[in-house]
Amino acid sequence: MAAANLPPASTISLRRLALLLAGLAMFGPFSIDTIFPAFPQLGGQLGADKLALQQTISVYLIAYAVTSVVHGPLSDAFGRRRVIIAGLAVFTLASVGCALSTDLTTLLVFRALQGLSAGVGLIVGRAVIRDVLDGDDAQRLMSQVSMIFGIAPAIAPIIGGWILGWSRWPAIFWFLVGFSVLLLLATWRLLPETHPPEARLELRPRRLVRDYVSILLNTRFQRLAAAAAFNFGALFLYIASAPAFVLDLLRMDERQFGWFFVPTIGGMVLGAWVSGRAAGRISGARLVGIGFAVSAVAAVFNVAYNLSTDVLQLPWAVVPMTLNAFGIALVFPILTLAVLDMYPRQRGSASSLQAFTALVSNALIAGVVSPWLSGNGLWLAVAAGLFTAAGWAFWRWEAVVSANGNGRGRSATPRVPDSL
Repeated sequence: MAAANLPPASTISLRRLALLLAGLAMFGPFSIDTIFPAFPQLGGQLGADKLALQQTISVYLIAYAVTSVVHGPLSDAFGRRRVIIAGLAVFTLASVGCALSTDLTTLLVFRALQGLSAGVGLIVGRAVIRDVLDGDDAQRLMSQVSMIFGIAPAIAPIIGGWILGWSRWPAIFWFLVGFSVLLLLATWRLLPETHPPEARLELRPRRLVRDYVSILLNTRFQRLAAAAAFNFGALFLYIASAPAFVLDLLRMDERQFGWFFVPTIGGMVLGAWVSGRAAGRISGARLVGIGFAVSAVAAVFNVAYNLSTDVLQLPWAVVPMTLNAFGIALVFPILTLAVLDMYPRQRGSASSLQAFTALVSNALIAGVVSPWLSGNGLWLAVAAGLFTAAGWAFWRWEAVVSANGNGRGRSATPRVPDSL
């Protein structure tokens, strides 16, 4: 893995950089998944039903989406490192507020504050990767980060269940406080500044709005962002529905979320590893096609299984999620790097808008689709299949446009690696 673009002043290795960036991306999923096992306890103490508790996820995601559009531009203007440190500080204070909450309204306010700051690690981290590496090397590092980051949703609910075994739900948020403080110290000591002053853009609201409009109106950006959002939406529907899926449909308890998350995230980690190994050996377009094919097989299997039984059982109920996660992990690095390469001087902004697209989709899934469908396994399976089909349709649209030579949108934009 070449490190030709790594700032000369930096002494951090690429392996250590991958670990740090993965950790920075992990505190977002930790914020969502560690509280899943605490839903019954939260409901009893705060007097809230399942629908109300679901809003602790949707409020977080909406706030995450709203501020995702500013994290990237702020890092383009002030540097990656400074913005990440500020976001971690706010997240730490928000987690303290969640731990001290005594009613649902207060908890929702601090959950929103968590969401406002949680995106810095993931969004700015993607820009860091593209700052230091190009081409196949960037795909390998992105895949390494995805592989490590993928562990978070698997271990987060398990950690939450363990914490509940010896304490009450506020201890989960105190765990998040400790985790974010650790990341803050690691970032302060280890993360180099990859966006030097001479490359920074002055932060002007009018120009920022103009740039965002330009990016959003770029039809190629729309196709790639939609393909990524719908593709991941098939899996996120089950992640957002995890309390109902595990506790009600699989009839397990709050300490058994690992039976769902470990196989699912195992598929994602394996897919990220394969994506990294395939960089430079298999074209990006072919890898995306393989990923969507695997997800399609998962969708068909999932619907067929739910049609064949009235009682979901392990392992068959989670096999489709494992396959789907594997396929998503093959697709994600390619689409993300394609978006970042469209705007070399505005990678932060491009990363922010891609994240915003995905987060709006996820917030709607968590706040609307999941509460509506999570009580029925077949409905979940059909909806997940439709999300996969929509993601593939946008990808095919991009493939057709690119093949016809009309995929450059409003700015010169490099093709997906090894052209479509």
